[in-house]
Amino acid sequence: MGLAGEIAAVRGGSGHSGRLLGEFRRTALLVPLSEGDDGGLMSGWQGGVRWIYAFTDEEALGRFAVARGAGGAVHEWEYLSILGARLVDAVIPAVEGPTGVAVDVADEDGSMLFPPVMGIVPDAYAMDAESDRAAAV
Repeated sequence: MGLAGEIAAVRGGSGHSGRLLGEFRRTALLVPLSEGDDGGLMSGWQGGVRWIYAFTDEEALGRFAVARGAGGAVHEWEYLSILGARLVDAVIPAVEGPTGVAVDVADEDGSMLFPPVMGIVPDAYAMDAESDRAAAV
């Protein structure tokens, strides 16, 4: 079904969160590079969380470029292709502060957030890890 299909199924009420997360982890996502000099991954802030922008294909990335006023010039944007698993298991631990992944954010009916919580990111970087540990004591 692919990640976009799993997102649609979950948003439509017929999906399963485990299948969604599994598909996210094994999908090669397109992550645009920051337009600044830092060469980092393009991201934004919302609710105290840094959200790394990731896209299921060039068309979704193109819609994001248009929404940001870049026209249809996706080919001018540098991006990398990275597995969702590598993004959450290796990249997020290297970022300072709570960080999640926002997939296909320009698609109102096709976007999905993967927040920095246990089960998505490594427990040491999950926002809910401390409260979960405190409740267990």
